[in-house]
Amino acid sequence: MSKRDYYDVLGVSKSSSAEEIKKAYRKLAIKFHPDKNPNDKTAEDKFKEAAEAYEILSNPEKKQRYDHYGHAGVGGASGNGGGYGGGGMNMEDIFSQFGDIFGGGGGSPFDSFFGGGGQQSRGGGRRVAKGTNLRIKVKLTLEEIANGTEKKIKVNKQISCKTCDGSGAKDRNSVSTCQTCGGSGAVRRVTNTILGQMQTTATCPTCNGSGSQITSKCTSCHGEGIVRGEETITINIPAGVSDGMQLSMSGKGNAAPNGGIPGDLIILIEEVAHETLKREGNNVVYDLHVSIIDAALGYSAEVPTIDGKAKIKIEPGTQSGKLLRLKGKGLPEINSYHRGDQIIHINIWTPKALSSEERSMLEKLRESPNFKPQPGKNDKSFFEKMKEYFE
Repeated sequence: MSKRDYYDVLGVSKSSSAEEIKKAYRKLAIKFHPDKNPNDKTAEDKFKEAAEAYEILSNPEKKQRYDHYGHAGVGGASGNGGGYGGGGMNMEDIFSQFGDIFGGGGGSPFDSFFGGGGQQSRGGGRRVAKGTNLRIKVKLTLEEIANGTEKKIKVNKQISCKTCDGSGAKDRNSVSTCQTCGGSGAVRRVTNTILGQMQTTATCPTCNGSGSQITSKCTSCHGEGIVRGEETITINIPAGVSDGMQLSMSGKGNAAPNGGIPGDLIILIEEVAHETLKREGNNVVYDLHVSIIDAALGYSAEVPTIDGKAKIKIEPGTQSGKLLRLKGKGLPEINSYHRGDQIIHINIWTPKALSSEERSMLEKLRESPNFKPQPGKNDKSFFEKMKEYFE
């Protein structure tokens, strides 16, 4: 498979400045960073591809060779037969190059505060900040669950400080290279043991792995790069979710200090009880109360469904406990075309109070053979019917 043009990878042109190229790569590096896209092979490949493109285009000599000869002029990836795309460098190699893009190793110290420094580290060196996750509850009606819905929720959370653009510094001149680690974000210690000298690497305690120090803090966020604020988030909830289910929106949680990767927003689904319908898996159940007379003579009834009203026919001689099924009138299965049914449970309503005239009429019918219970051998119990319908 042929390599993509490096300018296309970063979304820049040949006339783009070094700063524009760096900015484009920084944006892609944050978007496809493995910490933000765990177990996502596509994102990892894009992350490596962007790193390879930046490694060439950020180097004036390699960029010139690439402009004249294309990929052949830079040895396929890095000019020495290796490179990210060619397999000569692994993920640790890429992270070791982050000093150039996130500020250190000769880059602007200020850049590190816009792109890294925080909670997630690699190899004890420069750290990539990660904001904390947020959890919210979203209440949904049965109708919203059936059709899917869009909710706009106001969330109170940590947001990036607009005054300093999340850097935590008063201005670009208010950041200096960490004197303890020299901008690498890591410190090395050599310990003498009985087996000889042992070298260990740890995150720099002075700059907490960022490689830079703020000399004058932003007055709005006091150097944190984040402030308390409110954001309106649009949540698209698919049809078929259920009570207790959790959905996740990447990057919609709390902002990270100093321009790192935002946390995620965890949405907990809470189902609002329906006035007349009860959910049983993807099926819905409705209790229909029928008078003795209507059950004996039969009639047309109107019942509520998730989609509105529906007419059903009650056959003459319908017994209490009978279950009727409305095919496809239940809830959809999430991420599927399958839809459950609506089950109608027939309850024969017996009057509790009778007038003398009504009592007299029923007394005359008491001894009638047709009014004496005559259950058949094939008549199933209510529990057998329910088990049959929900299996």
